[in-house]
Amino acid sequence: MRPHGSAVRLTILIGEDDHYEHRPLCGEIVRRAHAAGLAGASVFRGVEGFGASSLIHTSRILSLSEDLPIAIVIVDAAEKIDDFVTQLDELVTEGLVIMDEVEVHRYAGRPGPRAGEGRERA
Repeated sequence: MRPHGSAVRLTILIGEDDHYEHRPLCGEIVRRAHAAGLAGASVFRGVEGFGASSLIHTSRILSLSEDLPIAIVIVDAAEKIDDFVTQLDELVTEGLVIMDEVEVHRYAGRPGPRAGEGRERA
């Protein structure tokens, strides 16, 4: 991705309990985004929400819902996002996938391993 300029934001809204082949779906999406060489991916856990099912999921203690909303956000060049989004047809069976044009103001990382070397955390 260029350090600034036009890009596309891909947002995938799923549930915390969504899985792909016995692994959390959000982790599989991030893993595939990394393998595809996308600029980055972030996962955000919501505290409350509802979707197509109209069931409200909340972190409030009295409700005890564990299927909280998850948002995965990926920003990169339009061509790279277009290539990647085809993989989501296989992965996202319930949820919402949206893309919108954005303007990147700054894209910079901290010093660390070079691209492809990865930085796994325990």
